[in-house]
Amino acid sequence: MTQQKNPQPGPLDGYRVLDFGWVLAGAVPGMILADMGADVIKVETRQRMDYMRLGRPIIGDTPDPEQNPMFHNVNRGKRSITLNTTRPEAVQLARRLAAQCDVVIENFSPGVMQRLGLDYPTLSRDNPRLVMASITSNGQTGPLRDLRAYAPSIGALSGLDSTMGYQNGRPLGLKHAYADLCGALHAVFAITAALYQRRRTNQGQYIDLSMLRATVATMGAGLMEYELTGRVPQPQGNHDPTMAPYGNYPCQGQDQWVSIAVRTQAEWQGLLEAMGHPDWANQPPFASRYARLNHRQQLDAHLSQWTQTLPPWEAAQLLQTHGVAAFPVLDAEARLFNPHFQERGLYSEIEHPALGAEPIFNLMWQLSRTPPQIRRHAPQLGEHNRQVFCHLLNLPESELTRLQQNQVIW
Repeated sequence: MTQQKNPQPGPLDGYRVLDFGWVLAGAVPGMILADMGADVIKVETRQRMDYMRLGRPIIGDTPDPEQNPMFHNVNRGKRSITLNTTRPEAVQLARRLAAQCDVVIENFSPGVMQRLGLDYPTLSRDNPRLVMASITSNGQTGPLRDLRAYAPSIGALSGLDSTMGYQNGRPLGLKHAYADLCGALHAVFAITAALYQRRRTNQGQYIDLSMLRATVATMGAGLMEYELTGRVPQPQGNHDPTMAPYGNYPCQGQDQWVSIAVRTQAEWQGLLEAMGHPDWANQPPFASRYARLNHRQQLDAHLSQWTQTLPPWEAAQLLQTHGVAAFPVLDAEARLFNPHFQERGLYSEIEHPALGAEPIFNLMWQLSRTPPQIRRHAPQLGEHNRQVFCHLLNLPESELTRLQQNQVIW
């Protein structure tokens, strides 16, 4: 997937999205819809910029809202307008835009859009065909509705963090915005489903998406274990309940690792062949999978002694030729330049006015007839004000100037 001057129509070509989403959870749905061909208009404000526009600059020492690579990744393909929604005139402009859109996306706290006068009942009066998705931590209703939370908070509340940590140790949690991405991806599915339903009924609908529920939905194995056995899943480190060996093992070189997973007896025999049938493998603690599961620490120590003699790629290739699931643990740089990922189009190099060429990750799927495409670089703040307000809403240039001077479009 690459940026193209004249991209081909995508599967969502002709749909227009008004995107109030910010930070990761709110930005990713619009990013995906834009790559699939939708016209996504990102609503921003200079009064309170998207957090992903902030941070240390890449070039120079002066803070610059146009230099955040993460913002560039998850907002590519969008147009940007600036509206100061504390001003009634700005809210009216937003309502006029929503009336000409198919989808509205927002991830503010519950009640914010209602206080602004941009909630679904209000917007749908002007546009009954509108699909609106609200992405929140815990949903629009319930006793946790107003709980202040970030993605790590959802990891804790969902129970995911309770399973992350060293065996017999305290929960360390997953220090990654997993809940943000869970919520964002589920939102895209819900939006496209609602658009499909609209084709049959000519009616839009409201989507109340909880990142908490989206995260819990990905934890089916742990929930089923409790339901079937009564055991509450505990931190297991790198251990797996059915596979041994299983984990990341040190290799030759500084901070170099290889991932190895063995499930079947045939795979165990392949591992032994790759290692040259070491004597320790003939001992009773390693004679069966059940025995190996009960002596995982000893097994890991022996295996680590062997992997440390090899570079990670050499160890992985040797194990793979013997039918063992193994792969080097790649860092960001190795992933970027990996030949397989390059051939499969993991990244595209996109020109941005502030930073020049930079790697932008592509969508995770390909479509044979309507492949996703990055249609433009991430927008600069308010870059498309004139294009949207004068051409789409037909505001006179003089009115645009007045609204900018009065910090309505701002």
